[in-house]
Amino acid sequence: MFLRGEDLGLLGVARPLGPDSIQPAGVDLSVWEVEVLEGRGSLGVKERTIPAGRPLETHNGWWTLRAGTYRIRFKEVVSIPPGYIGFCWPRSSLLRMGAALHCAVWDPGYKGRGQALLVVYNEHGVSIERGARIAQLVLARVWGPSRTYSGAYQMEGV
Repeated sequence: MFLRGEDLGLLGVARPLGPDSIQPAGVDLSVWEVEVLEGRGSLGVKERTIPAGRPLETHNGWWTLRAGTYRIRFKEVVSIPPGYIGFCWPRSSLLRMGAALHCAVWDPGYKGRGQALLVVYNEHGVSIERGARIAQLVLARVWGPSRTYSGAYQMEGV
């Protein structure tokens, strides 16, 4: 099955999308919240502890971020349809300024305002405006039977 560019907006991200959000191979996601992690996380076989985050304020709508690790939340509500998975990739401009975005796979049926890890490698830091397009969601078809997501992060941030 092949998707047309206009199909991408219908499959993955709740409206409204900006006029430039639908790309040839995916849908852009924009940054809405930036947090500094406060505390240690732990991941065991049956338990996990997600550290709290302290939201950073913008100055005139911009975050000025030093080299380090940040948790971000996207502005858009993502709804991955059954039979598809979502991959989140950084936009190339972010990489070119010395920062990277790390995202997990979004399973079929996931819905929420997802989070990602922003790592600023540039020793001079970066500035990012609230609402800037920071990532691209790419969908792929799952072949064969698939279950839908019903885990702990379903409906996060919604």
